[in-house]
Amino acid sequence: MAESILVVDDEQEIADLVEVYLQNEGYTVHKFYNAKDALNCLDKTTISLALLDVMLPDMDGFLLCRQIRQKFYFPIIMLT
Repeated sequence: MAESILVVDDEQEIADLVEVYLQNEGYTVHKFYNAKDALNCLDKTTISLALLDVMLPDMDGFLLCRQIRQKFYFPIIMLT
C-alpha cells in the first residue's frame, strides 16, 4: 500500500501540480482546497505526511497545523 499524503492548498493549479508529481512517485494523494474538508479526511484516512498552504480560505495553515497536532503526529510541511 502506498504512503498517503495530505495536500491542502486553495490554489487549484498548485494543488493539482503537487498531486501529479506525488502520484508519479507512487504516493496516494488526498487533495483538498480548504481546511474543513482536510480535517474531515483525517478521521477516515491514515496520513503519512501533510503539505499545507499557509493562506487558506476558511482558516490559516498555522491554525490547521495546530488542530492536526492535537490528534496526529505525522510530519507537516508548510507551503508559503
